[in-house]
Amino acid sequence: MSDPSSSAATAAAIDPVTLAVLRGRLEQVADEMDATLYRSAFNPIIAEAHDACHGLYDAASGDTLVQGKSGLPVFVGAMAFAVRATAKAAAPRGGMKDGDIWISNDAYDGGTHANDFKLVKPFFRNGKLYCHMASAAHWHDVGGAVPGNYNPAATECWQEAVQIPPVRIVRDGVLDADVLAILQANTRLPDSLWGDLNGQLAALELGEKRLNGLLDEYGDDLVLNALGELRGRALRLMRSHIASLPDGRYSFEDVLDNDGITNEPLTIALDMTVAGDRLLLDFSRTSPQCAGPVNISRATAVAACYVALKHLFPDVPANAGVLDAVDFNIPDKLVISCERPRPVGGYTETILRMIDVIFSAAAQADPTRAVAQAYGTINALSIAGHRSDKGREGQRWVMFSFFGGGHGGHSGGDGLSHGNAPISTATIPPLEILEAAYPVRFTEWSLRADSGGDGRHRGGLGAVYEIELLEKDAEVFVFGERGTSPPKGIAGGGEGAVNRFSYENEGTWHTPPMVSKMRGIQLARGERVRLETPGGGGWGHAVERPGSQREADSAMGYVTTDSSKKKASE
Repeated sequence: MSDPSSSAATAAAIDPVTLAVLRGRLEQVADEMDATLYRSAFNPIIAEAHDACHGLYDAASGDTLVQGKSGLPVFVGAMAFAVRATAKAAAPRGGMKDGDIWISNDAYDGGTHANDFKLVKPFFRNGKLYCHMASAAHWHDVGGAVPGNYNPAATECWQEAVQIPPVRIVRDGVLDADVLAILQANTRLPDSLWGDLNGQLAALELGEKRLNGLLDEYGDDLVLNALGELRGRALRLMRSHIASLPDGRYSFEDVLDNDGITNEPLTIALDMTVAGDRLLLDFSRTSPQCAGPVNISRATAVAACYVALKHLFPDVPANAGVLDAVDFNIPDKLVISCERPRPVGGYTETILRMIDVIFSAAAQADPTRAVAQAYGTINALSIAGHRSDKGREGQRWVMFSFFGGGHGGHSGGDGLSHGNAPISTATIPPLEILEAAYPVRFTEWSLRADSGGDGRHRGGLGAVYEIELLEKDAEVFVFGERGTSPPKGIAGGGEGAVNRFSYENEGTWHTPPMVSKMRGIQLARGERVRLETPGGGGWGHAVERPGSQREADSAMGYVTTDSSKKKASE
């Protein structure tokens, strides 16, 4: 099954209808695991924003077999590395055993960052390892110097969060109380951690039950062959799509504002080569690993490429076959291939920029297939303090959330306004949930006029969020990007607006010295923070946009009259 070339031999054994049924049933296993966690997690970032995923992985290689439709795609790509790292760690300790579940938040071998806890459950049939089931989810707080763990000033991983290598959290079906005690001792919110862990364990338990039922119905060998054929189909589709692009080398580079330590931009550069039905993604011109927390591991970088390619070729089945026709050149010790203990907490910002450069390079080969750059930052925001209201005096609270912005225009129309980041299917947490859970009030939640890039198809609008503190005091931490370099258009489209963050102290508004990153902002009751997020880039030349659409933009308040006049004169 790990060899995609073997799928031709299995094709004759599986008729198309059965294969389609099995694909749906396998995806349903992962979908039900997703739903179980979303409904049981304590943490709003999982329960409401769906910052989690589940999937099935190859027994021998750890490669992705199946992913759920609502889980974060970047997690699914990175989890293949986490499964491999877990199997490697287990080998000298007796190997992967039935009834065990392993846990880790290793960002270097397993990808992403330390908030994302990965659980790996070996799935056995008749005493033999059949595949791995895995769950990944963003836990609310796991130690470190900053509540919520997005520490913009971190210079090593231990300043970001507790570091947990692959260890057994369940042994022979019994939860290990010692490991749980270590985890709960390294969080500001032990009840939240306990609820989220239980949700992941329940999801894996249900997944095991559903997969056993499917195998009992169809047979182990038939389902195994179907998984191999689905990977082979993904490879064949990828080859077909790549072959439809003109051969050549397409280059694009973009920047991150800074690393949170030194106020200098960092380059993410791509040279993409199309040669027949193979694709080379060469990131060797990218900046070296840096002092601050915008580094990512190579595992995370490959997962980001997987997500970008799935956006460009959405009909390809979501499994490891997506990458079987792709070669990578990612040298060691770049900002996208860092080594421990370089901090990686702000990984989201860097993978968004990787997706941006892949979209923009692909647009040079075929602008009808690509989308202009989206807003390019999740604007990770933590507000934390202690309760002062009666009955809850001294109780710790940590509000962590991420926020939306505009997506890029495309050949079919305008970009989506106030969308979620293209690295995931995560939703922006509703303000009602955040206000109910934490002592804050949103005084504004609106679309940001004039933030989308102009073009034949306009970029989607960013948003404005203004949050007032209702407690007597709190501390604020922000980790964003796109404060100096706006999202780019393609095919002649204009740029979106840059990101803006500001905060209020004693009636005066301030901005961070490093534009998009800051820790330790002190707020008093009634003071506010304000996010004005970027819009997406435009697609096509602005002169081609029909006057009727410009009139509609103005009538809806998407583009102001002054802005319309300025654009018409350019």
